Amino acid sequence: QVHLVESGGGLVQPGGSLRLSCAASGLTLDYYAIGWFRQAPGKEREGVSCIHTNDFSTWYADSVKGRFTISRDNAKNLVYLEMNSLKPEDTAVYYCATDPTRWRPCEGIAAFGSWGQGTQVTVSS
Repeated sequence: QVHLVESGGGLVQPGGSLRLSCAASGLTLDYYAIGWFRQAPGKEREGVSCIHTNDFSTWYADSVKGRFTISRDNAKNLVYLEMNSLKPEDTAVYYCATDPTRWRPCEGIAAFGSWGQGTQVTVSS
């Protein structure tokens, strides 16, 4: 059974930085996509970023390009999301997500079937 645990959220001022971590376990595929989506109150899920484990190719939503960086430590089964130049509109619960059944393109991260409990990111002065 897949288990995803996020950490690293918090309150930060506009322009600040945070690093989110996702510890993944129970994944059996050799290659898969794993990443992050977010959901703000009253809004739909939004894919944020994703990485493929076979070639480390990455995908970013236009809203975070140039500010967020996703990375992965295969040895430790950890995925990181480095978030810089944070804006109030980045405020949301951030979820680590993957599809444990098959390899999928990263662009569909918001619809992947397995996700963690989420971590709150609040950007406010």
